[in-house]
This record gives sequence, structure tokens and C-alpha cells, in this order.
Amino acid sequence: MSILALLIPTSIGLGLIGLVAFLWSMRSGQYEDLSGSAERVLLDEEDRPLPSRDATEEAPD
Repeated sequence: MSILALLIPTSIGLGLIGLVAFLWSMRSGQYEDLSGSAERVLLDEEDRPLPSRDATEEAPD
């Protein structure tokens, strides 16, 4: 029974830490534009196609 005196405050404290972390993430904008991040993974505009093999070969003299 004395272990409950330790476990109950510990579980309440961990719950409060989780709640504070969730509220911080909401205020910092972590959950805004959820579909934009998913599309950014698929549609990467920074990648350029590799040059064709003809362009990399040097012309013989």
C-alpha cells in the first residue's frame, strides 16, 4: 500500500509533463499543414534529373 504513495504522484507528474509537451507543440505550430509535409516527401523539387549518357561522354578527336 505504501508503493501507491510513490506511484500516484509519479503518474500524475508524468501526465502533466506529457500535457505540457503537447500544449507546447500545439503553440509552436507542429500540427499545422499536415498534408503539406506528406506531399513534400513525394514531390521533392530540389532533385534534378541525372544528365543523359550522351552529354557525359566526350567527343573523340
